[in-house]
Amino acid sequence: MNSNRRRFLKALGLVSAAWALPRPLRGQTAPPRVLVIGGGFGGATVAKYVRLWGGDINVTLVDRNASHYTCILSNLVITGTLPMDRVKLGYASLKHGVQFVQGEALEVDPMARQVTVQVNGDYFAYSYDRLVLAPGIQFTPPPGNYDPELTPHAWQAGPQTLLLKRMLASMARGQTFILTIPKSPYRCPPGPYERACAVADYLKRRKLGANVVVLDANPSIQAEPRNFENAFKTLYKDIINYVPNAPVVSVDSVAKSVATSAGTFTGHVVNVIPDQCAGQIVQAAGLVNDPSGRWALVDPLSYESSVYPDIHILGDSQGTGQPKSGHMANSQAKVCADALIRAFRGEAPDPHPVTSSACYSPITSSKAAWLTASFQHDPATGAMKRVDASFAEAAQPTSDGMQQMYQWADNIFADSFN
Repeated sequence: MNSNRRRFLKALGLVSAAWALPRPLRGQTAPPRVLVIGGGFGGATVAKYVRLWGGDINVTLVDRNASHYTCILSNLVITGTLPMDRVKLGYASLKHGVQFVQGEALEVDPMARQVTVQVNGDYFAYSYDRLVLAPGIQFTPPPGNYDPELTPHAWQAGPQTLLLKRMLASMARGQTFILTIPKSPYRCPPGPYERACAVADYLKRRKLGANVVVLDANPSIQAEPRNFENAFKTLYKDIINYVPNAPVVSVDSVAKSVATSAGTFTGHVVNVIPDQCAGQIVQAAGLVNDPSGRWALVDPLSYESSVYPDIHILGDSQGTGQPKSGHMANSQAKVCADALIRAFRGEAPDPHPVTSSACYSPITSSKAAWLTASFQHDPATGAMKRVDASFAEAAQPTSDGMQQMYQWADNIFADSFN
């Protein structure tokens, strides 16, 4: 960091955040410092497991929010099946000595190995030996007169979830709910189709004679095609109109209309899920470098950035080709935690990492289906490849699947946040 920049940050009130980390006794070697930005499934998990497995490594987790609202199960909050508290995960339960800071990460200085964080109006420079960025996604707003308060995405759980819930509850007989699905890859591949089913089930049970128009930018259903296609064609054949190859051209949120390559559609409730890319801090740090210009390329042995050493990128923001989901972020975080600990010991990362992801999707208010997949590192290409034998989809939704969904969710919640 040059002297001019130091003076500028000092003028802003920026001070060193070294006080936030335990200091060694004089003459001792300082413990390694891991700074984690973003407290979703990837960030919370890597913070927990570095502390759990890594002994005296100092770990600080920074997130702008005091709690994390998970997208897992949030479609059932939209339909009123679950309360919002069911998807609220707090950082107070993080154990093993993880230090939590509620603040906004503003800038990464990879040369100085510092991150500028705003906390309660003040600015602090948090130093690190290894930095983990797990900020999730940010949206690319569609062209036109787009306002997410009028045509919500509800793809980051929280206030938008409750907004869409209120809009759905206000629907009257014969009205139309429009749902747009962005071009893959996006967060949670089965999520939009799950939402279409959850909304259709809600409207069917209320006997409103309302309908759901699904405008999919992709040529076909992107996850659990057997169960979702069957649901669209049988259970909800009179409710859901599925339109593939319909990328959004523009949105008029005031008029509640969506123009696509397949035509223009107008509804009473319009749920626009925009295209997505790596989180803002990853973008600002110049770490987005995949061919699409949306994601950050990393070494899947450690999730270390291909741009800067000592910076690791997890979850939705990384561009390894693995699904973007909470379960996958949790799995990647454990690979990363192990690699960080090995690096501090002067060791190479595990050459054969395996990640896995499972997903349960409610098809009706009482039945759910599931999908599983694992990925293994291919030394010939350096990529993570899907293990075909691990890839499976439920034959049909079941009531047992619904109960297993809640158990799966509680397990991953606890594994990441407790």
